[in-house]
Amino acid sequence: MDWHNQSAGDRERLPAETLSPLAARVDELLALYRYELTPAIDAINAAVAGYGGLFDPETSADEIQTAIDDILEAGVPMSQQDAPDTAVSRAVLYVDGSAHSNGPAGAGAVIQADGTQIAGLGRPVGSRTNNNIAEYAALHLGLRSLTARCAPDSVEIRIDSMTVINHIWGDSESTVRATPYSTAITDLLSTLPAHEWTHLADSDPNPADAQATVGADIAALGPG
Repeated sequence: MDWHNQSAGDRERLPAETLSPLAARVDELLALYRYELTPAIDAINAAVAGYGGLFDPETSADEIQTAIDDILEAGVPMSQQDAPDTAVSRAVLYVDGSAHSNGPAGAGAVIQADGTQIAGLGRPVGSRTNNNIAEYAALHLGLRSLTARCAPDSVEIRIDSMTVINHIWGDSESTVRATPYSTAITDLLSTLPAHEWTHLADSDPNPADAQATVGADIAALGPG
């Protein structure tokens, strides 16, 4: 069954490290919105009674939980029921991971199809997770969403993590410990007709960075 057409209960959450109950619940709602950050957070903010929202310090965890419960009960929103666009020649996938100094980590990805952005994605990865794991999670998030949304003739993956590049595309055997995402990433790459990667320097713009930062902020919600 296509990810776009799955019911709220059937939309599979992507794998995550340890998250607080509140962050895990937000991640469940993100899955309902196919990990598109802006509409998911807007929905939470609109559902919170009165003023406040997901990142408002005056909004309690119980209020956020109640808002998420109401949204999940309502099911998949109409905005998330669009059919995938298969008529794509070239896609560009930006990915990035982010980890705060005390451990909360998030993953971000931005998909461009024939020069137009079609998705801005983000999610929490873990409440105590290093940046390397977040980078793998970002690549997995982006590839999973891209392959569900369109069938491009070619894909360019823009990524700043040499650890991930050397592990996934390196010619020699990597010494990096396998992650829960490694096999899934390889499997998703094998479904693409053609792909290449481009290493982004720190000075290069990466629109996925902001998405990953929000994902890390979500991972920091609640006691972890």
